[in-house]
Amino acid sequence: QVQLVESGGGLVQAGGSLRLSCAASGSIFSINAMGWYRQAPGKQRELVARITSGENTNYADSVKGRFTISRDNAQNTVYLQMNSLKFEDTAVYYCNAEVVTPYKTHYWGQGTQVTVSS
Repeated sequence: QVQLVESGGGLVQAGGSLRLSCAASGSIFSINAMGWYRQAPGKQRELVARITSGENTNYADSVKGRFTISRDNAQNTVYLQMNSLKFEDTAVYYCNAEVVTPYKTHYWGQGTQVTVSS
């Protein structure tokens, strides 16, 4: 069994910063790509940022230049540094990881709320 536990969400004023963390634990052989998704009320879940095991990254156009994804492979942890936050960044943020156990399975975290006040 694999668990992803997120932390770091909260309430912040527009222009502020937050750092999200997501730690994977359990029967893990290795982890391929890890990513952050978000879902705002009434909207579909969307990819925010993704990082491969080789640390190649890609970002949604709406967050390029403001958000940075990184990972610590020794700790099975992925981070999302969010700067210059905007009201429209308000959403529940979910961590996702492709875990090899040795079967490849995608796992999701429980979500963490990020609220940006204007």
